[in-house]
Amino acid sequence: MTQTPTIAPLPSLPRLEPGWVWLTGAGPGDPALLTLLAFEALRQADVIIYDALVSPEILALAGSNAVLEFAGKRGGKPSVKQPDISLRLIQLAREGRRVLRLKGGDPFVFGRGGEEALALVAAGVPFRIVPGVSAGVGGLAYAGIPLTHRDINSAVAFVTGHDASGEVPDSVDWESLARGAPVLVIYMALGHVERITARLMAAGRSADEPVAVVAKATLPDQRVLETTLGRCAADTASAGLEPPALLVVGEVVRLRAGLDWLGALSGRVLDADPLRRRRSDETG
Repeated sequence: MTQTPTIAPLPSLPRLEPGWVWLTGAGPGDPALLTLLAFEALRQADVIIYDALVSPEILALAGSNAVLEFAGKRGGKPSVKQPDISLRLIQLAREGRRVLRLKGGDPFVFGRGGEEALALVAAGVPFRIVPGVSAGVGGLAYAGIPLTHRDINSAVAFVTGHDASGEVPDSVDWESLARGAPVLVIYMALGHVERITARLMAAGRSADEPVAVVAKATLPDQRVLETTLGRCAADTASAGLEPPALLVVGEVVRLRAGLDWLGALSGRVLDADPLRRRRSDETG
């Protein structure tokens, strides 16, 4: 006789209190990747200030009385200024509202969460940080690309593809980055993919190095383009990929042939030894 498994009750979670702001990561898009605390915050909040990368499916989980306010930023489009967002959070908290600041991914990974938290500190507003699954972790997992593999790399670097002005950041030492990190995960790179790949090749990365572009990661319309560093700009343009997108540079991209679990659900036959060609190249 089959027994029904016993399910332990959920742990006691903190409450979002009036006058508080929770800076919360919504993950890369799939609602299933929300943390328990982020889910509870959605149900408790009076006001939700959300970014452009928060999916409609996640916003649909908000409490019925919650007010939703858009505060997203998208390249090349009119956007709410960062100081105005911080001031709005402070204003709402001082009105005694339970405020959820909802950001795509993790609020402390290229999410300006640190800026907003410091503004709250200066204003004397109590806050909590609720981490989320960053796109550079969850998005790659949904693409079937591991960040690390002991036969390939023991280090990985995360970098943004544009700075506050929207340009490729000059503050990044691209030459050192190219030499020092076997795997690069570049956020918000689509608009500057030609310049970024050119800088990496100029710094010594091979034009034949595997690259993947993961667009709309974890969402139903996720697309993954596998290419090389030398062909990345042309192939990305031909494919018509749109942001948000991640650029992944490194030999771990080859592992997707064996780890594309979403592709397997649609009938893709996985390769149990995706590194075979790499080993053959090294010994031949």
